[in-house]
Amino acid sequence: MAVISELLRVEADGTISFGDYTLDAKAKLDNFQHNGAVYKVKTYKDITKLECNDIFVYESVPGTAVSNFNREEGKVSFSTTGMEGAQITLGLEPETEYEITVDGESVGAMSTNLGGKLSLSVEIENEKEVAISVNKR
Repeated sequence: MAVISELLRVEADGTISFGDYTLDAKAKLDNFQHNGAVYKVKTYKDITKLECNDIFVYESVPGTAVSNFNREEGKVSFSTTGMEGAQITLGLEPETEYEITVDGESVGAMSTNLGGKLSLSVEIENEKEVAISVNKR
């Protein structure tokens, strides 16, 4: 998967793709409208962050490129890549348990904190794309 040179785009299936981990300097895109929501992305080699309607959705350290990001009731799915492994934090429902799947393999259940954040580490080798699915239990 290549970086998202336009920083944020809508795919043919209605999902969104965002992030460019190859940038040395921060880049951001504000007021991107899709399906009645307003998105904001900030990205570069050290961090990629996405907000929807001023609410935290996704963050990775270091920066990543995310494709086919889809957020539905109780479920988030996407693929990600970068230069190396990343710590990914998602904004979900507070104090809720989720089943995490990475590249089709269950890695177990995790619970969000009081603020609804869930953090997971993803190993990325040779800029290989990694598919992630987070489902409410």
